[in-house]
Amino acid sequence: MNRNHRVALLHGAGYAGGELIRILINHPSVSLQAVTSRSFAGNPVWHAHPHLKGQTDLVFSDPKDINPHDFDGLLVSGEHGQSAALLAGIIGDGYEGYAVDLSADFRLETADDYLKWYKFDHPHPELLDQFVYGMPEIRSPYPIGTRCIANPGCFATGIGLSIWPLSLHLPPTNLAITAMTGASGSGARPKATTHYPTRDGNVRAYKVLSHQHLGEINYAQRHTHTLSFVPVSGPWTRGIWGTIQVPLPSGISESDVHDWYHTAYDAHTLVRLWPNALPELRVAARTPFADIGWIVKDQNLVVGFAIDNLLKGAASQAVQNLNILFGLPDTLGLTPTTASSFSE
Repeated sequence: MNRNHRVALLHGAGYAGGELIRILINHPSVSLQAVTSRSFAGNPVWHAHPHLKGQTDLVFSDPKDINPHDFDGLLVSGEHGQSAALLAGIIGDGYEGYAVDLSADFRLETADDYLKWYKFDHPHPELLDQFVYGMPEIRSPYPIGTRCIANPGCFATGIGLSIWPLSLHLPPTNLAITAMTGASGSGARPKATTHYPTRDGNVRAYKVLSHQHLGEINYAQRHTHTLSFVPVSGPWTRGIWGTIQVPLPSGISESDVHDWYHTAYDAHTLVRLWPNALPELRVAARTPFADIGWIVKDQNLVVGFAIDNLLKGAASQAVQNLNILFGLPDTLGLTPTTASSFSE
């Protein structure tokens, strides 16, 4: 394999970091050269990600021991709030490679947006316009010269892809959204809300009508529709399943909806369409796909979606974006068909 793109993963000890390592050690055109973690520095990556034992000899590096200029691309998978300071230093030091950030630090347009949705003052608002919001199926091709991509959030990915065709064809209206997520969406650090005895066998709504991903969903769908979003904690580990309900204006048929979604996504391998059905979570979990389906009855439309929050909602979408930056097929390293047919 011609692995001629050298990549480092910064802050790679979390759940998404483990998925990124698993994907990249098998990528035909990318060589994962370094993975950093302060808490695991000097230990094999399998100390944080036991499923990788026997699959790679990579050892965690201390962040201060690597030189970003040694790499063609950087993936940053730290907690929200870490990336802005880290990437400000790297970019300010003249880094000329590519970067894909998995945090929320560069997803929104303005510093005021961060005050509204995240309740904090963005420490480096001068960098916001250097990052392109990276949902490949609806935002690419990215502007010429793009070097930095803000990887979308997990809820934002499933909802954004589901409502994109509606934003192109429906007049402004309210979209009623309910989506349920597994415990891994809250990250690897233990929290009361992800504690197994309180999560198992339970369903709990939270941040009703105020979830922070609404900011980027509005941005992605051009602020066309108003969104009423109820996020829900579900009693499983990984995956997001949700529905969007909307009344259809007179004159719009089931066939029209069918055409909207097929026109939008037939050219995109990693979106699987399920006409006249709502997708099941178990089918999408542990895959890089977004499954989207719909049902129309009596001028009411229900769109359903299912994604793996750690893959299409984080790691595999980040690899999609990295592929695009390197000029590779966006599915390379994610689907066996692309890997077997591609030669650089």
